[in-house]
Amino acid sequence: MCGIVGYIGYRDAVDVILQGLQRLEYRGYDSAGIAVCRENEVCILKEVGKVAELAARVKEEQLQGCQGIGHTRWATHGGVTQANAHPHTDGEKRITLVHNGIIENYMDLREKLQARGMLFATETDTEVVAKLLSHLLQEENSLEEALVLLQENLVGSYALVVLDAQNPEALYAVRRGSPLVLGMGEKEAFCASDVPALLPYTRKVFYMEDGDMACIRREGITLYDSSGKEVHRKMHTIEWDVSMVEKDGYPHFMLKEIFEQGGVLRATLKDRIRDGRVFLDPELQWDPELVQSWDQLHIVACGTSYYASLAAARMFEKWTNLRVLVDVASEYRYRSIQPDRKTLAVFVSQSGETADTLAAQRKARENGAHCLGITNVRGATLSREVHSILLLKAGPEIGVAATKTFMGQLGVLYLLALYLGACRGTLPEHEERSLVEEFIQLPYRVEKVLSRGDEIARIAKEYSGYGDFLFLGRGISFPVALEGALKLKEISYIHAEAYAAGEMKHGPIALLDTNVPVMVIIPRDDLYEKTLSNIEEARARKAPILAVGTEGDELLEKHARSVFYVPWTHSELTPFLTVLPLQLFAYYVALERGCAIDQPRNLAKSVTVE
Repeated sequence: MCGIVGYIGYRDAVDVILQGLQRLEYRGYDSAGIAVCRENEVCILKEVGKVAELAARVKEEQLQGCQGIGHTRWATHGGVTQANAHPHTDGEKRITLVHNGIIENYMDLREKLQARGMLFATETDTEVVAKLLSHLLQEENSLEEALVLLQENLVGSYALVVLDAQNPEALYAVRRGSPLVLGMGEKEAFCASDVPALLPYTRKVFYMEDGDMACIRREGITLYDSSGKEVHRKMHTIEWDVSMVEKDGYPHFMLKEIFEQGGVLRATLKDRIRDGRVFLDPELQWDPELVQSWDQLHIVACGTSYYASLAAARMFEKWTNLRVLVDVASEYRYRSIQPDRKTLAVFVSQSGETADTLAAQRKARENGAHCLGITNVRGATLSREVHSILLLKAGPEIGVAATKTFMGQLGVLYLLALYLGACRGTLPEHEERSLVEEFIQLPYRVEKVLSRGDEIARIAKEYSGYGDFLFLGRGISFPVALEGALKLKEISYIHAEAYAAGEMKHGPIALLDTNVPVMVIIPRDDLYEKTLSNIEEARARKAPILAVGTEGDELLEKHARSVFYVPWTHSELTPFLTVLPLQLFAYYVALERGCAIDQPRNLAKSVTVE
């Protein structure tokens, strides 16, 4: 979850690293640090707080150099202090390194190193790695040999980037479990936790695989496997451009990304519709016999990706004859579920690096399931490990609270459900064509909703002082309620719970009074009247009612204090529209409360450790 940037080349490494860290600040933000080679010594500066505090200190110290590493921290081992911030050293002024991940056996290693007389200045697992590497070098190993031995001693997940004071012409990187991407330019090279840090300088990247080590020089990058044998990895050309990781006039990345969702849906549909039907053959290349062999579908994800999966699961149930299971990755991997060769297992992860999702995928694959990854990052670990992949095409998402990737995930999952229904003969062609026709209109309907964002801002201002919310929805609107409550919790720090509306009487109704507003997602669908009855039950307890409904529903205004209307669409497609007011509501409530919207406390964009 931490952010790493490394550079070697002809530019000022300080500028490259600081700008890269700012682009990765969504990955970790409680402290930041930088190490730069200058006149045959390594100079280190660390600060508690955001990258801006580090940048101010760097300016005071006039730090410069053409080789260096930087880090933003999301604390795991040890408190948020300047000493615990990265980079860490071996204490001998030779090894300096940064680390993303968790070393599970660090206490055992620390005790063994202390027994050899080594002293420790911090509480972190990362300092243990630096000391251990220094110890291995003292046994007359080359750095490459020492890194092989280091991997044999470490248990856990890690991405490491190492400066060696005795070899100022290279950086060294090691990757196991935590993501690390390498970039190559003209007489310069880079490494980072994520692509956005590299976009101003290069689009030519290599994704390191588990166990890979790299020697990074101005002239080129050499990759080795965990045994030290040289290997070759495919170079990828990133399709994103630097403008995609700029705010483009918006006050926050989250707001920009909310307003990009019409374009995200267009990108999702592009080249995936042919003659009025869903066309995924070029991407999936599934044999018809394979598709017919499946009798169950597992969809596995975390957080927002899980809620998108819950919504789409209802469409798989409706359009296919598969038995559908949706589970949280951190639970799926430890349950006694036995996927087999008759299972299509779908793993949904924006980053493609979510630790629990990757572990769940490995379990399903070992059991013989056909694994499909749905991710936003070509070349991510998930995309390399699965049998099949569908990309979101959403572009980089910088805001920690997922918005446009939820829209992209819904889009891809729905297309997959339509495609499977058609391939298996369980969805009539005329119904598929009708849904696809309406799908094509969705981006315009999304933009129509977003054009009325000022209405949501006014409602949000009215309700921003409340400390508790209840979100309700039935059927396909229940996962939307879950996502809406999550957004409000994530960025405004308001306690919000979501329930299936029919469950309100089974406990949550005890919470209701004048101080607990109820947000109800109630499009005009088959469950409308039942949801309306739930609104009445909440009104009877004097709870303020907010509602998201369908245009033309005048009755709703008689039951709710505040109503936001979305355009009509097929009932199956309403989540694409009803989620938008909830995203905007969370954003404007957080804005009114003065919260750190793009970098909410205690959260990181990609959870790359268990």
